[in-house]
Amino acid sequence: MQKEEKKTVPQKPEQAKDKPKEDNKGVPPKQEGEIKGKVSFVKGFAAEVQEIIGRTGTRGEAVQVRCKILEGRDENKVLRRNIKGPIQIGDILVLRETEFEAKPLNSAGRGRRS
Repeated sequence: MQKEEKKTVPQKPEQAKDKPKEDNKGVPPKQEGEIKGKVSFVKGFAAEVQEIIGRTGTRGEAVQVRCKILEGRDENKVLRRNIKGPIQIGDILVLRETEFEAKPLNSAGRGRRS
């Protein structure tokens, strides 16, 4: 007369009905009316081109300019920056950062002796 033991199988806890079910990558499913991509912009600082110094880069594709910061904590600071594309004096640039400056152009180019 042995006593019969019943084995209990552990039950999975039920998921909350309000919480959306996640797929295998851990990303919740897209809900109706939700926008697929989110656009976020980085704060930029306006700067005005005051002087065009010269061309730089291995093929001369960039132009080195002096620009004056118009807003932010470095307002009225004059920086040397390398710009790619068409540029002229008086243009307004939007700079992501205002702490770093481009290296100055040297007069000794390829094949020249200084």
